[in-house]
Amino acid sequence: MDEDLNEGEEQRDDLGSGLGLRAESRVERRANRRRARSRRAFGCFAGLVSLIVVGAIVAGAVVGFGKGKDALEGVFSAPDYDGQGTGTVLVEITKGQAVSSIADTLEKKEVVKSARAFERVARDDARSLQIQAATYTLRKHMSAKAALALMLDTNASVKVMRVSVPAGKTKAEVSVTLQTKLKLPSGQAANALAHPATLGLPSYANGNPEGFLYPATYDVPKNANATTMLKLMTAKYASIAAQLNLVKAAEHKKVDPYQVVIVASIIAAETNRKEDYPKVARVIYNRLARGQRLQMDSTIHYVVGKDGGVFTTPAQRQMISPYNTYKNAGLPPTPINSPNVDTLRAALNPAQGSWLYFTLVNLDTGETAFASTPEEHQANVKKLQTWCQAHTGKC
Repeated sequence: MDEDLNEGEEQRDDLGSGLGLRAESRVERRANRRRARSRRAFGCFAGLVSLIVVGAIVAGAVVGFGKGKDALEGVFSAPDYDGQGTGTVLVEITKGQAVSSIADTLEKKEVVKSARAFERVARDDARSLQIQAATYTLRKHMSAKAALALMLDTNASVKVMRVSVPAGKTKAEVSVTLQTKLKLPSGQAANALAHPATLGLPSYANGNPEGFLYPATYDVPKNANATTMLKLMTAKYASIAAQLNLVKAAEHKKVDPYQVVIVASIIAAETNRKEDYPKVARVIYNRLARGQRLQMDSTIHYVVGKDGGVFTTPAQRQMISPYNTYKNAGLPPTPINSPNVDTLRAALNPAQGSWLYFTLVNLDTGETAFASTPEEHQANVKKLQTWCQAHTGKC
């Protein structure tokens, strides 16, 4: 019986132990919940503190923004020159050119030390949006601020006077135009042409400005001399040649770029109708390919002058000259005038056709007839003769 009692006691102890475990488990759970609430409360408190700290930092940043901006700009500053610069640099700004593009141009011309420096100054000056399309007379190694100020002062940097050089003019005619319109000292333009190394000619020009004085209307920079103007003209030619990709296109056609300019100059002298340019080019190339003499009056006119006529005399066609394409095979040795973009393009892209001849049939309109055979050509010549008989004094 004692054993039973002892066994009962042991059972009670086991039961009590079980209840004690469950009670302890509940206590621990309550403690855990209290700790969780404490953590949440602390988290909210910490978040509040963080917001207060961040707010303080932001407030400090706002107060110190100007100094911080200055410090950052000091670290990432754009290279810039000091002062007003020296010498003279001509800078052409085209219509619609963006400030960033203007900045690049100024850096390439060594006016400013970096494009970024000019952009930064222009960004802070709303007047930079008023920069005009013109040719500016600036200086090398200017501060960006000084460069912008000079460009905005067009009375100082831009001379409004303009000079126009028509297409198809020889270098001698260009010389007279510049000399007369700009009232240059006697002989200055001719002397400048006699020193081609200073004019910025392409390497394939062989040191001869003929053909590379691009016809256009030019703004005359302040205090410009003949060399200044001629350099503007050769620079314009270079930009047109780049636009046409002339050197690569000529290479693709298996012709020399200089020959392209020569052909373009003949086209310019032989017809004034844009639609006929590619056809005249084709006649020239077809004759060259067949070994036929070009027989172009324009190449003789280059030597003897036009004197208002469009034809040559028998005596002129017998003259001894490398420009006499009635007697000499192939192209003349140089261009015979300054071609424009349209005749240069035609020389690079002749029309397709078998034509070997062409002639004017109406001198008033410039209408030109093309032929592939001598018989067709003679029929066209008769049309010209008929027109001339009806218009006495014009042929």
